[in-house]
Amino acid sequence: MARKDPPKKPAKTGETREDRLSAALKANLARRKAQARARSEGPTDGAGQDNEG
Repeated sequence: MARKDPPKKPAKTGETREDRLSAALKANLARRKAQARARSEGPTDGAGQDNEG
């Protein structure tokens, strides 16, 4: 039997996918940079420590 290829989707779908991936990558990079900055500063207010005793 001959294999049938699925119909090709318009190029616009690929562009929107690329835009979506680009935006997600940019947001992820910004989030990771913010986390790295927060880690490098270190805890200044004693957050994460149990002072209740």
